[in-house]
Amino acid sequence: MALGKWIGGVVGFMAGGPLGALIGVVVGSLIDEKSPKAQQRTTQGQTDNTAGQRNSFLFSLMVLASYIIKADGKVMHSEMEFVRRFLRSNFGEEAVTEGNEILLKLFEHRKQVDAVDPYAFKRTINDCGRQIAANLSYEERLQLLNFLVMIAKADGHVCDKEVEALREVAVAMGLSTSEVDSMLNLGADTLEAAYKVLEISPSATDDEVKAAYRKLAMKHHPDRVASLGEDIRKAAEEKFRQLNDAKEKIYKARGLN
Repeated sequence: MALGKWIGGVVGFMAGGPLGALIGVVVGSLIDEKSPKAQQRTTQGQTDNTAGQRNSFLFSLMVLASYIIKADGKVMHSEMEFVRRFLRSNFGEEAVTEGNEILLKLFEHRKQVDAVDPYAFKRTINDCGRQIAANLSYEERLQLLNFLVMIAKADGHVCDKEVEALREVAVAMGLSTSEVDSMLNLGADTLEAAYKVLEISPSATDDEVKAAYRKLAMKHHPDRVASLGEDIRKAAEEKFRQLNDAKEKIYKARGLN
């Protein structure tokens, strides 16, 4: 499946607002270059609300990814490659080329608007976050944030500017900075990191630990994002597995069952 198809198939809340404006800026030329037959398929795709919600999620990811990738002022190969692998595994090789173009257009757009006003793109991203918050479910936004954290971690190090950008985006989407810290510590091998994953302190009581895990298990359950597609559900399953690993580490240290 070509990336241009799912970008062209966005519906509903992305028809307007800052996300809709960015579609016009960075994707219009890709749609224009399609054959009439491809354009017809794109238009037909707009009638499928389920596909449209998924497509809107994916374009939101691309927009926010462009902000996280450039947070430290550099475009790291490892971060770009993470996005390419995601596109290649779910949409095919053609999508990798088109996805690259979209990210480059977003980078160029940021350069142009920031040359006039250095905070212009930051405001656009915050506006996009609020638009996303108003139209995607809490669980979908959590999964979107998880992808952004994975991109930031792709080079093996998350710098302070990337953490700041992740927290900024999270708050704009109606999420919390503690949820960013939780996801940044997923997969870590220390007891200290495990407590951060569960968003509690080591001084928490056993009952508080159990309650924190139940709360996280409910909001991160893969079934809550199943409508976005099998690839996104699989990513949610991996996040859920890492959450359980953190819980087991704490339970073992405390002698809990």
